[in-house]
Amino acid sequence: MVKPAPIQLKQAPASPPPANTPPPSRAAILFAAPHRPMFLAGAVQTVLTFIPWLWELLARTGLVAGPAWPWPPGWVHGLWAAYGIFPFFVFGFLLTAMPRWQGLPDTPGEAARRPWLLLVSGWLVFDIGLLITHPALRIGGLALVLTGWLLALRLLHPVAFKPGGGRQHPATAWLALAAGALGLIAWLGFAVIDDPRLARIGIAIGLWWLLAPLFMVVSHRMIPFFSASALPKYEPVRPDWALYVLVGASVVHGLLASADLAAWTWPTDLAAAGTAFWLSWKWQFRRSFAVRLLAMLHIGFLWLGIAWLLAGVQGLLHAVGVATLGLAPLHAMSVGFFATMTLAMVSRVTLGHSGRPLVADSLTWRLALGLHAVAALRVLADIVPVGHALLLVIAGTGWLAVFLPWATRLVPVYLSRRADGRPG
Repeated sequence: MVKPAPIQLKQAPASPPPANTPPPSRAAILFAAPHRPMFLAGAVQTVLTFIPWLWELLARTGLVAGPAWPWPPGWVHGLWAAYGIFPFFVFGFLLTAMPRWQGLPDTPGEAARRPWLLLVSGWLVFDIGLLITHPALRIGGLALVLTGWLLALRLLHPVAFKPGGGRQHPATAWLALAAGALGLIAWLGFAVIDDPRLARIGIAIGLWWLLAPLFMVVSHRMIPFFSASALPKYEPVRPDWALYVLVGASVVHGLLASADLAAWTWPTDLAAAGTAFWLSWKWQFRRSFAVRLLAMLHIGFLWLGIAWLLAGVQGLLHAVGVATLGLAPLHAMSVGFFATMTLAMVSRVTLGHSGRPLVADSLTWRLALGLHAVAALRVLADIVPVGHALLLVIAGTGWLAVFLPWATRLVPVYLSRRADGRPG
């Protein structure tokens, strides 16, 4: 393997602050840029929401008594992941990157304060409602989350639909977030009237209309860009048709899954798998290992092709009467693609926007590889015929073993001034 070459940020020296200027408060630092509060909340959520889930997994082995859940635990797990973990990172990234895509000034950090407060307080109230099994708190918490979500959508709308600006990536990302609001409404309806069909719709929307399109849009936009900035003589490849195939397949899959017809998604799933693998090849996956921070993105994207392939094979087998693979395709997508891409992208953005060198140190690299091992274990748990419960516990423990040190390292960065003294 080629030894990674550090990439140093090229920045002019920052001007020293005026004499006798009081240091900024922690709140001022946190809201100096919109990605800071959102990434902080997302990093905390990667740990907090998995502690009760690991408890549930341990209980399934019979080793401990399980927690009391007012809703099916798998549904709560899906709700947390789709709407309570990854969206914090997505909002933070898009509030930072989308204005640059459109040639607009940076979003002020203060603009993220109200959406962030509503999202954070909403999940806190919801979690308390789970703990003490109080329906009104669960309803109120989801209502607060939805309100914060809509405020963030309103903040991003004029950027995504800027007259004369590009629409492919910004508008698609905004529409995916709007679909996420519909998913939250479905969950809110479930919390009110207890109709399980609404929960299934909320799960399907969260995976296939919200997160999958968002992560595919960001990958299509950013991986060629980052590769061109890191690798010599690199020709970016970003065909429009590839994104249309990937997002279209996701929309179709989500529609059929919501109608309990997921077995018939296999033609579009396999088309998406072929497209994703083709992009990995055209984006020069093998060359990415020259730069660890870039390789983390490329390896994460490879999981997209694997997830679509597993989904296509599962649907094809179901169509001929063979039920197999369980939740393997779902977790190849969620843990393999969403989680590893989150770790890679958030690590890169955090380094770049905190005035630090764009270099993945040994710990970051080991955590990234460890998360890929977690994803592989979670997928294998639904493929191998034995050891399902034990593999789930190992995978859940591995998740915390990765994200606890990752969050411990990153959270102080969001509460500290940039290392180069610049604003933001």
